[in-house]
Amino acid sequence: MLNVMLEMAGVVSVFPSRKGTLHTTRSWDFMGFTSDVERSSVESDIIIGVIDTGIWPESESFNDQGFGPPPAKWKGYCDTSNNFTCNKADGNVTANGIASPRDSSGHGTHTASTAAGGAVIDASFLGLGQGTARGGVPSARIATYKVCWTDSCYAADVLAAFDAAISDGVDIISISIGGYSPLYFENPIAIGAFHAMKHGILTSNSAGNRGPTLYTMTHFSPWVLSVAASSIDRKFITEVKLGNGMIVQGISLNTFDPLNQTYPLIYGGDAPNPLSDYNSRYCEGDSLDATLVEGKIVICDALITGEAPFVSGAAGVIMQGLDSLDQPISHPLPASYLRVEDGTRVLSYARNLTRYYYYAETFCYVDNCYQLLF
Repeated sequence: MLNVMLEMAGVVSVFPSRKGTLHTTRSWDFMGFTSDVERSSVESDIIIGVIDTGIWPESESFNDQGFGPPPAKWKGYCDTSNNFTCNKADGNVTANGIASPRDSSGHGTHTASTAAGGAVIDASFLGLGQGTARGGVPSARIATYKVCWTDSCYAADVLAAFDAAISDGVDIISISIGGYSPLYFENPIAIGAFHAMKHGILTSNSAGNRGPTLYTMTHFSPWVLSVAASSIDRKFITEVKLGNGMIVQGISLNTFDPLNQTYPLIYGGDAPNPLSDYNSRYCEGDSLDATLVEGKIVICDALITGEAPFVSGAAGVIMQGLDSLDQPISHPLPASYLRVEDGTRVLSYARNLTRYYYYAETFCYVDNCYQLLF
């Protein structure tokens, strides 16, 4: 059947519909694109096609007060809900998916608002990063094409969305999805973007979530604009203060107030759950013995969500590793992620208190080598 299809007129390539994966208030100012730059009325006629997880229309970023009807060039059909119009691309809706353009994960809402979200004053994450959140072109129009469901983003849906966006009359396509084959004839984004280019439509896609090492880009076809992530001129610092007065700085989106209380430290590797198959030094799964870690701050040798220490009753978690300190995440309990050299100092302090035997092992990452204590 495959060979028959390949010989059919108009068929360029045939490949499996593989799954792809989804790749701030300060970003535009950091890039020098401030809110007071000179604007043009033509911006309101620009239609940005966002191929992603859908959109959350009630978000203040998409308040359409003051907007007129869509530009005359718009040929798409719309589902209307709560005074908000959006385009829909049907796809492989999974059992837990929402068969509508409504966003069920937040990723599509994030990417759409980054491109063309309106100004939202005093936006923050529970008080962190407070400022005005806005998109690059707040007056542009957004056409949403939902291709990502609860089990990833199928290539067939991505190609269907490109076809729909081209037919609908968008001016530019934004897509932040990866995980497909690097071969042009088997990559739905490369293929879709090529057809968009033939119709005068630029595709802007994410370079990927990997890095900062070499050869980590996932999209590099010459007819697309691949946009890489960057560090920024702010960090979300969470300090760790030890009983001897030493303070080390880590990162996390920490919204907890420790109320000036102190808690005992314990290394995850010293609190294994004898019934678990996981290594407790990484504090994952059911690896921790709750009776040993309850009410204590657990030291872990990996950047984790914090779910396992939280479920085990830990008071907090200190993580160490070789990952970059440029991307803080939120955790369900007080947490801080440290550079490996600082984490080693904290572990050494904890071991001196408990007098556990430990040994050192050297790890190298890019051009830097570190010692971890176990």
